[in-house]
Amino acid sequence: MTNLALNQYRDRLNAEKQRLSHTHMCDMFESDPDRFNNMSIENDGVIFDYSKNRLDAQSLSVLAEMAKAGGLAEMRSAMFAGDKINTTENRAVLHTALRNPSEKPIMVDGKDIMQDIHAELSRMAKFASSVRDGSYLVSGGKVTDVVNIGIGGSDLGPRMATQSLREFNDGPKLHFVANSDATDLDDIVERLDPKTTLFIVASKSFTTAETMLNAANAKQWVEESLGDEAGRHFCALSTNLEATQAFGIENERTFGFWDWVGGRYSIWSAIGLSLMISIGPERFREFLNGAHSADQHFMNAPFEKNIPIVMGLIGIWYRNVWGFPVQAVMPYDSRMSRFPAWLQQLDMESNGKSVLKSGEQTELDTGPIIFGEVGTNGQHAFYQLLHQGTTIIPCDFLIAATGYGRQRNRDVLLSNCFAQSEALMDGRTLEQADNNPHRVFEGNRPSNTFLFKRVTPHSLGMLMAFYEHKVFVQGVLWGINSFDQWGVELGKELLPTIEPMLDVNSKAIATNGSTKGLLKALHQFKQS
Repeated sequence: MTNLALNQYRDRLNAEKQRLSHTHMCDMFESDPDRFNNMSIENDGVIFDYSKNRLDAQSLSVLAEMAKAGGLAEMRSAMFAGDKINTTENRAVLHTALRNPSEKPIMVDGKDIMQDIHAELSRMAKFASSVRDGSYLVSGGKVTDVVNIGIGGSDLGPRMATQSLREFNDGPKLHFVANSDATDLDDIVERLDPKTTLFIVASKSFTTAETMLNAANAKQWVEESLGDEAGRHFCALSTNLEATQAFGIENERTFGFWDWVGGRYSIWSAIGLSLMISIGPERFREFLNGAHSADQHFMNAPFEKNIPIVMGLIGIWYRNVWGFPVQAVMPYDSRMSRFPAWLQQLDMESNGKSVLKSGEQTELDTGPIIFGEVGTNGQHAFYQLLHQGTTIIPCDFLIAATGYGRQRNRDVLLSNCFAQSEALMDGRTLEQADNNPHRVFEGNRPSNTFLFKRVTPHSLGMLMAFYEHKVFVQGVLWGINSFDQWGVELGKELLPTIEPMLDVNSKAIATNGSTKGLLKALHQFKQS
C-alpha cells in the first residue's frame, strides 16, 4: 500500500532531482549562509547535521509530504500503541516499551506489558548487582569474567555497546562468543579461570544452533574442572524454561523477554544483561533513557525537524530517486568500531526485502548495502573509492567532541572527520589540481554528521534508537515488513541434509552440482 505513495510522488521527486542535479552543494551554501542552522537538528545533546546533502528545503518538503501520504504518522502511532504491525508473524513491535520509564499501561492481547517489563528489569538489576558486588558466588568466589554466548541480535548489540562504553566497564571483564568455529570460544577461555567465570547463554528459543553448540562446549570446559559445581557458572536469556532447566540452569538465573521483541532490537531487554553487568544497573538505565529520549523526539517532532524521519527520507531520496545503492557509516571513535556491524544487521536484516506486506513483489529498490569502518582506519582503506570512485556513496560520520584519552588525539580525530566530509563535498577542480586529472575530486558527494559531547550510555542509546527509527521509516514507505527475517531460514533448513554428507563414508548424495564437487574435494582433503 505505501509503495503507492512513493510511486505517486515519483514524478515530483524526479523533477526535484533534475532541479538540483546541476547545483553543487557548495553553491547551496553560497546562496544560503544559514544553511547549517536550517539543515541541522539537535535533540538532548546530539546534533544531526544534514546540510551536506543534495537536498534543499523544497525537496525535503516534497519528501515529507510523500511520507505523510504514505501513512508514516499512523504507522508510527500503531507501533508505539502495540498494534500488531509485524503482519507476517502477527506480532506487536514494542522494543520502545522496553526503555519507557512510564507506568502508563501498554496493552498487548489484553495485558499490560509494562508491569512485566519493569519486573524483569528489576530482576536483571538485582542479579547484575550481585555479580558486580561479589555477593553472587561461583565455585571460585567472586565472578571475575563474564562470557556472553549468543549470535545475531544476542551478540552484536551487547558486544558493540559494551565495547563502545568501555570507559564505564567497572564490573567483571566481559567477553563475547558468537561463531560456531571452535576457536572463537577456545581463544577466550584459554585465558580464563573456570572457577571464576560466568557464562550468559542468550537464545530466546534456547535452540539457536551456533549458540547451543558453544554453550555445550563451554559447559564441558567448566565441568572438566568443576564437575557438578558447574551449574552456578551459567545463566540464561530465554523464554524456554524447559530447555534451560534441562541444561542445568535454575529459573532464578533465567531472564526472559517477549515475542514482540525482535532479535536485532533486543539489547533493551534481558539480552542487555551482559551490558548491565559491565556498566551497572544505574548506567544501563541511562542507556535506556537515551533511547527513550530518541523515542519521544521521533513521536513528537515535526517531520522536517525529526532526526530519524529526515534520516529515513534522505536514504529513500538517494536509494530510489538518485539510484545510490550503498551507504557508508564511519564512527570516529575507536571503541565504536563495531557500530557498523551492528547497523548492518539492523538495516539489512530489517529492510533487505523484495516482497510487500501484501505479498506482491516490490517495484522499488529497498535496503541499502551498509558498510563502514572506524575512522581514521577507513581513510587508509576505502575512502579512495568514496572520493574518486564511480559510485556515489552517501556517508554518515559519527564523532564525539571530547573523548576519554588524550584530547590532542581527539582533536586529530575531529579534524580528520570534518576534513573528510568537507572534502567529499568540496572536491577539487582540474585547475586547483594543477591540471593533473589524477588529483581531481568530483566533490558534491553527500554526508550526514552526528556530533555529540562524548560517548556515554545516554548518547549511545539515543544514537542507536535514531537508527532503529530510521529503518522503520524506510520500511513503512517501502511498504515492507521490517520486523521479520525469513531470509535467514533457508540455509538453516538445508543444514541437516548437508551435515551428514561431510562423513567420507556417507551414502547421501548432494543434488547440487557445486555442493557435490565441494564434498568430493573435502573428502579428499580429509583422507590425504
